[in-house]
Parts: sequence; C-alpha cells; structure tokens
Amino acid sequence: MHINLTAGQEYNLSEENTDLSGMFAGLGWDVNRDEGDDRVFDLDASAFLLSSDGKVLSSTDFIYYNNLKHPSGAVTHTGDNRTGEGEGDDEAILFDFSKMPDYVERVVITASIYEAADRNQTFGQIKNAYIRIYDEELGELFRYDLGETFSDETAVVFGEIVREDGQWKFHAIGEGYKGGILTLSLKYGVFKKR
Repeated sequence: MHINLTAGQEYNLSEENTDLSGMFAGLGWDVNRDEGDDRVFDLDASAFLLSSDGKVLSSTDFIYYNNLKHPSGAVTHTGDNRTGEGEGDDEAILFDFSKMPDYVERVVITASIYEAADRNQTFGQIKNAYIRIYDEELGELFRYDLGETFSDETAVVFGEIVREDGQWKFHAIGEGYKGGILTLSLKYGVFKKR
C-alpha cells in the first residue's frame, strides 16, 4: 500500500527502511500535446546534496545527466531519458543513505526542461508530473503528484529529503522556478553569481 502526499506533507523514510539503502526516487511526466504536435520535451531529474548552509560543497554534490554518481556512492542517477516516452518512471535516482556523507543535511530532488528557452517549453505544457519513492524490498512507499499549477516555469523542486534527529524524512514541496537548471544551480551554490 502506498500513500499519496500533498505539498507540505512529509514521510519518514527511516521508519520503513532501517538500513536506508536501496531506495529510489522515480520521476515521471507526460506532455500536453495538440494533434500533430511532435515536439520532444527533454526533462531532466537532478539531486542537490546540501550542507547546513543550504549549498553544495562542490560540483560533485550536484547529481544529474553529466554527473551520474556521487563519489560516496550515496546517490546515483540511473541515466538520461531524452524523450519521456513509455510508461512508468521517466528517470530515477538511487539512494543509499548509509553512505551519505556527514555534511549532507538535505537532498533536493528537482526536474528541469532541457533547453527550455530555445524550445519555448514550460511546465505549463507538462501534465501528470510525479515523484514516487520506492524501496527495492518494500515496493512503492509514497507518491507525490505535482498537479498542473505551473505555467511559465522551466524547473520544479519536487521535494527534499532531510536529515532530522538521525532520521531521513521526505518533504513534498512542488515549487516552480523560471530559468531552468541554471536558476537552481545558482540557488544551491553549484555556480556563483557574478
């Protein structure tokens, strides 16, 4: 049995999986298409491993299609799906919290549209976007559906996994941003503002 979360709700991952390994975040989406519209939408799932100041310590703490695995082995992106075609999860991120470095206090899970400005694409053209957390042994634990509240945003924070009192908890967020992955990379300290 799984649970449907709404924005602002949380789920304690540590209660379900005591060794905190073998958990996945699966992200999926569909495209709102008019008949004859064959444009490709390339959405990219990413994870930012943040320290206590809400920033990454280095670019290796930004997991995405060009950096698929954290040096610790705690977070692994399973690969880039450039079309979103097919059923089920379009992209997934594997977590092994038993390997998570001590400095990581939050892992923010996002999705952004690749080359959104050049292609004139936004999350207003996306439907059925979701994140689900599932465990290799226990199956799906919960799902968070974004809904269709975004219009001109090109990046979305689905949620974050937070270390609280020695436990890991997922917080559903659903917050949109303009400027795609660059905006998120600036926000979380991968790139510095000039």
